[in-house]
Amino acid sequence: MFSCLRFALALVLTATCWTAPASAQFFDFPGAESKSKETESTGPTVPVFTLKGTITEQPRSIDPIFGQTGGESLQSLITRLDAAAEDDDVKGVVLLLGDASFGYAQLEELRAAMERLKAAEKPVYAHADSLTTKNYALLCGASRLSVSPTGDVWVTGMYGEGMYLRGLLDLLKVQPDFLTSGDYKSAGEMFTRSEPSPEAREMEDWLYDSLYASLVQQIADGRGVSTEQVREWINTGLFSAESACETGLIDVVEHRQDFANFIEREFGEDAQLDKSYGKSKSAALDLSDPFAAMNLLMGSQSKKKTSSGKDVIAIVHVEGAIQLGEAQPSMLGIVEGAFSEPIRRTLDQVAEDDDVKAVVLRVNSPGGSAVASEVILNATKRVASRKPIVVSMGDVAGSGGYYVACGSERIYADRATITGSIGVVAGKVVTTDMWARIGINFHPIERGENADIFSSSAPFDEEQRQLLQDWMTEVYDVFKGHVVDIRGDRLTKPIDELAGGRVYTGEQALELGLVDEIGGLEEAITYVAEEAGLEEYEVRSVPEPENFLDQFLASLLGGEKKDDDRLSTPQLTGPGATPRLSSALLDKVLPVLAEADPHRVRLLQQAARQIDILHAERIMLTMPLYDLHD
Repeated sequence: MFSCLRFALALVLTATCWTAPASAQFFDFPGAESKSKETESTGPTVPVFTLKGTITEQPRSIDPIFGQTGGESLQSLITRLDAAAEDDDVKGVVLLLGDASFGYAQLEELRAAMERLKAAEKPVYAHADSLTTKNYALLCGASRLSVSPTGDVWVTGMYGEGMYLRGLLDLLKVQPDFLTSGDYKSAGEMFTRSEPSPEAREMEDWLYDSLYASLVQQIADGRGVSTEQVREWINTGLFSAESACETGLIDVVEHRQDFANFIEREFGEDAQLDKSYGKSKSAALDLSDPFAAMNLLMGSQSKKKTSSGKDVIAIVHVEGAIQLGEAQPSMLGIVEGAFSEPIRRTLDQVAEDDDVKAVVLRVNSPGGSAVASEVILNATKRVASRKPIVVSMGDVAGSGGYYVACGSERIYADRATITGSIGVVAGKVVTTDMWARIGINFHPIERGENADIFSSSAPFDEEQRQLLQDWMTEVYDVFKGHVVDIRGDRLTKPIDELAGGRVYTGEQALELGLVDEIGGLEEAITYVAEEAGLEEYEVRSVPEPENFLDQFLASLLGGEKKDDDRLSTPQLTGPGATPRLSSALLDKVLPVLAEADPHRVRLLQQAARQIDILHAERIMLTMPLYDLHD
């Protein structure tokens, strides 16, 4: 029976085209000068803890191919937090939220460790780009909690589902035959029923009531408010970073760069920011390891290009769907897209590099994540405060692609460039009828009036639709505000007549004042060189592309940023995230279909990527899909 069931479930999961995403990579403070290892810092120690991956109970070994296979163990993390509490050199702790996945009991233990730090007069400063209920319940115990502008603080409560396979087994003509001891022993009901028994429902109620009460109390204790206030927050559910700050859920709205500046002001410029605090320092290179040997052999191949002595114009690319965090390398290559973290990091690097005299941001993107677009836009503004930067648009630079471009004082577009599309998209895919058609039923269990708002079980109700619409309107107003603030009187019409999701060619955008010049990359380079007063210069794409083996070996051998690097933006996907739609089945089928109908296949791939982003972040700055061809 179980062999049949496993086979049937495998078919179902393959048919739905879902695969779990790779876990994220994280880096620390962007933009700070790296201190020489020979230079001893005389300032205080500030451990930086990035919460990423699944927080395990048992430590995991290093995979010989892919390196670390999971997150840090709970014991290791708490041991390091407690060591910081007892260390006289430590004056405070930084917590960064990555793609951390942890249980409710682990949440309590981590919160207790944070309380021990504060009791030892070591403030805990936390920052995130977005927050959901469980990780908010953790970070709200910090001495100071900040979230990036336009970031989401979605404290919607608890939602869970129980799966019942009886309908599937009936279709397969498999008869389940189970015995139990105890009326509430309901584990076998997954096979024998299509919904929970009355006893199971009763048990679910008391379990969820208790879990929910604990969660509410954790938040109340962390923010110093009543449990009634917390329940009111949860029943509202959706907050922007700005509204969350006004309501009292968080303390500050600030970009990661501003948070880093706060840490510097708080502890001094000579503070030692240690992201490896408490970890073993004995990771010596083992030359008997073939991978280590390969890394040494390739060392001379992967060195950075030496300077030519000329001034540099840097080209930074925003290519593909805009997504939050970091791309994940695999044996098959890099996941495609414009990820906010490497772009932000690159823009900060070129801003500080004295050899780089000017920057061209080359945008070829239909948009994507709203938060990631804001992160990139903010980074372009930091470049603009130090040196000339212009935008060169490629085939598409719409919605989020225009969002990241509008911070430049001069925008070049080709006449056939597709741009504009100033607007916001949100939604979800409701799959209940699909599952029911194959005999799998899910029983919802929720606490909080809108805990199921992004569940795939049912469409939004009217209240949820209004909540989401209000949220989208707030993001939309921010988007329009950026355009008006930067483009100003260059706009030939009121912003509401230009926005609303309207899409334009580059030529139309020029007439409307959304772009400044018709021209390509070379024209943009020529212009920015004149702005910088350059006669002889070198044009360089930054960062230089890396091959997979370089990335793989660097990851395998611990190629992380130095302790004094600034804080960076984490990736939202991970073990606890919604499954991605780019499945092995699609990977096998699409190449075959592409031979017969390449244009439609290309649109299908773009749609799958948008659904990935929608699952991960719920709202998008993305434009309609186009595939222009003869």
